[in-house]
Amino acid sequence: MANILVVDDELGIRDLLSEILNDEGHSVELAENAAQARAARGRMRPDLVLLDIWMPDTDGVTLLKEWSTTGLLTMPVIMMSGHATVDTAVEATKIGAQAFLEKPITLQKLLKAVEQGLLRNAPRKLPGIVSVAVSADLTVEAAMTGGQTLPPVVEMGPQAQQSFELDKPLREARDEFEKSYFEFHLAKEGGSMTRVAEKTGLERTHLYRKLKQLGVDLSRGKRGAA
Repeated sequence: MANILVVDDELGIRDLLSEILNDEGHSVELAENAAQARAARGRMRPDLVLLDIWMPDTDGVTLLKEWSTTGLLTMPVIMMSGHATVDTAVEATKIGAQAFLEKPITLQKLLKAVEQGLLRNAPRKLPGIVSVAVSADLTVEAAMTGGQTLPPVVEMGPQAQQSFELDKPLREARDEFEKSYFEFHLAKEGGSMTRVAEKTGLERTHLYRKLKQLGVDLSRGKRGAA
């Protein structure tokens, strides 16, 4: 996936974004101020940066401008703030920020902004190679396969063709169905608990508990995506 730098002075925000992005398969570096962000920028050369505007030492807009004027703004930057004005957002966009996320940040908006940022930063096709039309809704997974969308049915092995015995107690039959159901979605989403929770409509803690109860192998989806 991608190397993403998260810059925010709030520990809770850093931890939450790190958990979500790690769950999506990204490698995440954290910085709590501009000084740490500068060091991380030079060390890891991130594919994308999530940058808070209001920080105690140097604000995000100033850091963005610094990167822009020194030739270091070579990656997409998504600004974040819960108190920024429209003028601040416009200024950041003029400097080179790709998008602006207003706190509290919803899961859907975060993943959408990250996907679009990574797609915009993807290498262009070389001459002679057939190009593929890129939709604004193209997923990161599709971009990794050259713009081709993944097939709607994911090969999961024997359980993909599984039939269920109906001549048994309802609870047993239901547990067998639910296990296959969650294994299917884990494989389809590459083992991402965030996406499975979103697709199945379950809160993540409840989902973890449910999978453990059903004896679902949580590593299967990630192996299938490797």
